[in-house]
Amino acid sequence: MDTLTIGDLAHRSGVAPSALRFYEDKGLIHSTRTSGNQRRYGRAELRRVSFIRIAQQVGLSLDEIAAALASLPENRTPTKADWERLSRKWQTRLDEQIALIQRLRDRLDGCIGCGCLSLRKCALSNPGDEYATQGPGPRFLVK
Repeated sequence: MDTLTIGDLAHRSGVAPSALRFYEDKGLIHSTRTSGNQRRYGRAELRRVSFIRIAQQVGLSLDEIAAALASLPENRTPTKADWERLSRKWQTRLDEQIALIQRLRDRLDGCIGCGCLSLRKCALSNPGDEYATQGPGPRFLVK
């Protein structure tokens, strides 16, 4: 089996060796060890690391990524069918993420860019913290 050192995998994937060790500690990727205790990664791990990076960039949590990777076969490169199955599962999640980003863009653009400086008219104003009963976090934008 053709394997990659941690340096090779880092170079090919654009991910720092420390991040690769973190991914391995979390069970997202796997390596074998040489007699000198050096990590060796199968080539399929390169695709897994790429998948992790893309999933993180679109806002998926490491728990979501771990669950997805746990459903993939080990010791072989995932197939197109494997990726299609995962993408179908995430379709709703990604659509929600896109809608949130669009709301943030549209509302922040109007609020920050308006220059009104009037808390009486500001849609994000919360005098007396009256919206605290609705839960934690940015309730106006994350609905």
